[in-house]
Amino acid sequence: MSDAPHQTIIPALRYADAPAAIQWLCDTFGFSEQFVVPGEGGRIDHAQLAWRGSLVMLGSQRDVDGHDFLSHTAGHGSISLTAESAAQVDDLYARAQAAGAKIATPLEDTEYGSHAFTAADPEGNFWHFGTYDPLAPME
Repeated sequence: MSDAPHQTIIPALRYADAPAAIQWLCDTFGFSEQFVVPGEGGRIDHAQLAWRGSLVMLGSQRDVDGHDFLSHTAGHGSISLTAESAAQVDDLYARAQAAGAKIATPLEDTEYGSHAFTAADPEGNFWHFGTYDPLAPME
C-alpha cells in the first residue's frame, strides 16, 4: 500500500460539446485522456482527464429524469491546478493565448507567492494555473 496522497475531491464539469472540450483541454493544457465512455449520438457519458497525477471528470450535458447533475448548465465551473514551475505556467499561458482562450486573469505574480493566470475554455469554464500549492507544508 502506498503512502502517496490520494485525490479524494474530483471536480466534474458538463459540456454542451464534450468531445470538443476533451480535445481542447488535451491540445491546449496537456491533459491526457485516462478513461472516456462514449454515448449515443456522439455524446460523452463519462470522461476522466489526467493532469500531473490528478483527475477532472466531465461529460455531455443532457436531460435525464432524476439526475439533475447531468443537466447542469455548461460553463459554470472553475478549476484550480498547481503547476510544477513558473516556466510551466508561462508555457500554459502561451498555449492558452495561441488557442484563443479568453484570459480572465492575465499572468501575474500574486501577493501570496503564486505565478498564475486564469483562462476560460470555449464553453466558459475557468481554468486557473499557478505555482501556489495549497497542499504544501506551511513554513
